Amino acid sequence: MSDLPLLEQKYDLTEDQRVRFREDGFLKVSNVFDAATLRYLEPEITRLTFTHNQLDGTPMKERDTYSKAFIQVGNLWEKSEDARRLTFSKRLAGMATELLASNGVRLWHDQALYKEPSGGFTPWHADQQYWPMASNLSVTAWIPLHAVPLEQGPLSFGRGSHRKRIGRDLPISDCSETLIQKEIQDQGVVEVTEPYELGDVSFHLGWTLHRAGPNSTALPRKVHTVIYMDSTMRLAEPSNPNQALDHKKWTPSTAVGEVMDDPLNPVLFATDSGANSSY
Repeated sequence: MSDLPLLEQKYDLTEDQRVRFREDGFLKVSNVFDAATLRYLEPEITRLTFTHNQLDGTPMKERDTYSKAFIQVGNLWEKSEDARRLTFSKRLAGMATELLASNGVRLWHDQALYKEPSGGFTPWHADQQYWPMASNLSVTAWIPLHAVPLEQGPLSFGRGSHRKRIGRDLPISDCSETLIQKEIQDQGVVEVTEPYELGDVSFHLGWTLHRAGPNSTALPRKVHTVIYMDSTMRLAEPSNPNQALDHKKWTPSTAVGEVMDDPLNPVLFATDSGANSSY
């Protein structure tokens, strides 16, 4: 097992970064990981992603918009010790805790999001439409395993869209792309799209609207994501079929109204001397 010290070392966010995250609903952070860390982890994340790819063998032209957008594999941390090390990284969980201004964070789940060569666009959506959470204290770390140029489909964010109620009842679809695109234009929401340099990681809130362009290159866009929630997050009554499915899949032992203390939702960071100590 390789020594990967950055996974556990504190990253010092600035006050300006914390303020921008609260105002914008997202933040791209430079130099979170170095080339050696990503070079070690990428082959294992890639192996798991393609091993568990449920779309394997399905031609792109026969897929719907959602399936063209990415290969999606969840809870890689259960399948590999190296994937667990990345998902459970205190460096990332500490940043998530700080950005949420929380006392700690639990894991909701992780997932690989690989956009294949010729893979399609990812429609506009808000993640928390899928999640039965009682508060808005959720954040996703989007971790490219390599530099992502514009041609490979990096994330685009709607600046400040977490403060608006646009498309919150729309799952990822052609419909969400069309309706949300029109609404953000009508409401003057600025779309922010930037390439990712090697080592960049972005964080976005559960209600921040985002999308991604297609991958027009000959190489897959390789991204690991970790979704965090406040350590005291309670399960809300599912408000749509997707939330009911996610309840059963990601926190099956939790009853409505309870803190999501399922074995699948461990505390990854705490600011006190509780389940997981601080740095």
